[in-house]
Amino acid sequence: MMVHGFNGYSAALFLHILLFVYWLGGDLGVFYSSRYIIKRELSPETRAIAAKIMHGIDLAPRICLVLFVPSGVTLMYYGPLGDLFFAPGWVLVPMWIAFLGWLAVAVLDYYRGGDTPQGRRLQLADLWVRYTLVVALLAVSAYTIVVSQPFGVDTNPKWLGAKVAAYALCILMGVLIRRELRPFGPAFGELMTTGSTPAVERAIVGSIRRCEPYVFAIWALVVLAAVLGVVKPGSTAF
Repeated sequence: MMVHGFNGYSAALFLHILLFVYWLGGDLGVFYSSRYIIKRELSPETRAIAAKIMHGIDLAPRICLVLFVPSGVTLMYYGPLGDLFFAPGWVLVPMWIAFLGWLAVAVLDYYRGGDTPQGRRLQLADLWVRYTLVVALLAVSAYTIVVSQPFGVDTNPKWLGAKVAAYALCILMGVLIRRELRPFGPAFGELMTTGSTPAVERAIVGSIRRCEPYVFAIWALVVLAAVLGVVKPGSTAF
């Protein structure tokens, strides 16, 4: 299926690389903005601007996370193993529809999420999609790594199983970050209305600090997924 020139494979590869760049770059921007939110010496107004910047940048990683799988599957379809994994090719269509549906939920949650009935429904739907994907993808990853010829493929695609696991763990890290950020919203709202207090600062700084290990883990996992996709260690496909 793979031919020279700009074609389906080139377009899928470009999209996959673009998503990687904006995912990691956006996460770095979110992290850098958070450094100003936890600075007690700054005024509440300045910290509020930093929070708006952080929230605005955060949309890019959310989009990239969702589209990473369908772009990667499309890349595989146009690659040398496309006939083995995705025959017939129409299986790509329901996958793109499903992930674009998840993207719609994620974007709506970004803009309309909050402590409202609609916001809670969007958050719950997005959360269940993430839990389902973590379990399903880790199962697929384990099968790909353990079985000698997973899905009938004899080119030793264990690297792909590891890449799928890295992506699934990125989703899980994101869920854990959300859990740690629960005290942040009420505490930051209190900072804006009544000003800084030791309790407010502990809640704000503590919630962000507890997220940092998961943020660092996402960076490492995204880089690992990129390396596996380029190097394909152990693969016998040429």
